[in-house]
Amino acid sequence: MPAFASLLRGINVGGNRKIPMAELKALYEESGLTNVKTYIQSGNAVFQTDHENPDDLRKLIESTIEARFGFDVTVLIRTAEELQGVLESNPFETVDEVYVTFLAEEPSPEKWAHLKALDLGTERSELRNKEIFLQFPDGYGKAKMSNSFVESKLKVRATTRNWRTINEIINLF
Repeated sequence: MPAFASLLRGINVGGNRKIPMAELKALYEESGLTNVKTYIQSGNAVFQTDHENPDDLRKLIESTIEARFGFDVTVLIRTAEELQGVLESNPFETVDEVYVTFLAEEPSPEKWAHLKALDLGTERSELRNKEIFLQFPDGYGKAKMSNSFVESKLKVRATTRNWRTINEIINLF
């Protein structure tokens, strides 16, 4: 049975758009997903299902969350293999201050070129398929290339995770 991870954008931040992980797990199980495990409160889950189409899974999860909690949530789906590929594709020499922005789809080459041309100081970024690898020597808290910034420039839905979280999600499989 295929294994997937879902990454939810913008839940449980500052007391807004609250989804307790126990309720998220129950919602997934009620939707027919099995072996559901969650990691921290930011909406990371791994599960198995007979569904093979990630877009169908995304729509299922987004619509069930909206029906249950009353708000729209961006959900990004990756297979276990895709997440492992992320770990193996890190273009930076270290993992210090490395984050990955997961994109719903590949951005247009023109929009990516425009983003890369911006002066972002010491921040580094590399696009690999539907992921942007980011390195923030001054820390994520001071980063110009925040998740919202990436979404606004590329016109693509996205969510960002730090390197440690990505490793922990993979360990749940």
